[in-house]
Amino acid sequence: MSAPRTLPWPLVALFTAGYLAPYLLPTTVGRLDSGLPLTATQAGAIGSALLLSSATAGFLLASRADRFGPRALARTGLALAAAGYGGAALTAAVPAVVVGAVIGGFGSGTVTAVAASGIAALGAPAARTQPRAWDPHRVTTLGLLGVSALAGALYLTIPRLGPGHGQPLAAVALTALAVWPLTGRLPGRTAPARPTAGRGRLPRPRAGLLLTAALPFWSLAQNSLWGVSGRIGLDQARLSEVTVGAVFAVALGAGLVGVVGAGALGQRLGQAVPIGAGTALIAVCIALSASARDLPAFAAGEISWNLLYPVVLSYVIGLAASLDPRGRWAVLVGSASSLGTAAGPLTGSVLAAGTGFPVMGRLLGAGLLLVAVPMTAVALRAGRRTPHGEIPVVDIPVVEIPVLEIPVLEIPVLEIPVRETPVVEIPVRETPVVETPVVEIPVVEIPLAGVPAPQAPAVEIPVVEVALGTPAVPAQRAYDTASANT
Repeated sequence: MSAPRTLPWPLVALFTAGYLAPYLLPTTVGRLDSGLPLTATQAGAIGSALLLSSATAGFLLASRADRFGPRALARTGLALAAAGYGGAALTAAVPAVVVGAVIGGFGSGTVTAVAASGIAALGAPAARTQPRAWDPHRVTTLGLLGVSALAGALYLTIPRLGPGHGQPLAAVALTALAVWPLTGRLPGRTAPARPTAGRGRLPRPRAGLLLTAALPFWSLAQNSLWGVSGRIGLDQARLSEVTVGAVFAVALGAGLVGVVGAGALGQRLGQAVPIGAGTALIAVCIALSASARDLPAFAAGEISWNLLYPVVLSYVIGLAASLDPRGRWAVLVGSASSLGTAAGPLTGSVLAAGTGFPVMGRLLGAGLLLVAVPMTAVALRAGRRTPHGEIPVVDIPVVEIPVLEIPVLEIPVLEIPVRETPVVEIPVRETPVVETPVVEIPVVEIPLAGVPAPQAPAVEIPVVEVALGTPAVPAQRAYDTASANT
């Protein structure tokens, strides 16, 4: 029986706290414009400075999250966000508001970097071995679900709290404080300090660089509209702030539906279709919303755009997470997106002031169509490499196979007694040595009548008696020493 799923709630909460400031950007910029002695362009510049600081934090921390540890880094980011946004909400001095927005933006970027790294790490091989583990795409959709729900509730609440620039900033600061207790469940360090050689190059650099280069323009086009959407509703469509806030709340509610649909759809359509076709539809929605002059057109454009935006964003973040299990590409892509988001309010304000809202919408839509081409190419290339290369960790649930311990039967060792064969001692009969007696052959001196007797040779040769005509002297019968003849 498989273990129940363990949802990484700290990562979802950090994702929500980090992305809340960009989601509240329209009302933040509008409140800065109306509550402080600032022009629309100056208010947009403050919003851009906030998001630029957030992007800077992401770029600085992309490869250093392991060194500091998620828990310490998340708490630092939440503290900066609470102090920066809270300080900006409590003062009416423009320089102090700018400094607070920049500090708070750096804190939001730090929190987002921790969340992105942790979500991408859910697809690492070590995490995939856990039963029914959560994949990066589904956790991203849950984070978008949380931030969309919270932002929608705030869009309904903030207009009823009275005028002033402090309400949206204070909401972000309080959210950071509320998320703080969940950081205790984060690890102190994800890994020991790695050697220099272990950091190495980022995997799949071409796809990662192309996606990172395209994301600023993708976010720029969308947040240029989002940064001036409040002004479009108030100035061009002639709606009240309460009505505009209600439209934004409904639009973010549609975003919730889109996020839920994206989570249910998963990877059934791959990544290229949601990213490419979704971006093209967003371009149409931007053009519709920017040219709206009444409530139906404005609501249709904003609601349809917010329905599609989080869906495509979840697939983009999932694609970046699949490029590197350590989450470096996810952080870099998120920071690049924050760069475009940072330039969005100022770009939208400049375009709107120079060309008007309808022309701005058409220009942004055309730019989105161009940016959709390289993003779709990266998604297609990642999909083609799936069967032969790396398997996307967000697609394949790994089921833990129990290890069966097979008992080993001990075979008894049979001791076979060895019969000792008795050694039979065969007596060796001693053969008596027969000593051959040495027979001494007597030397017989034979007189030769005046012939001197020859000397016997050194070798004892048996003497043969030869008849020489001389009468033989009878040999002595007994074997004894020969005597001379007389």
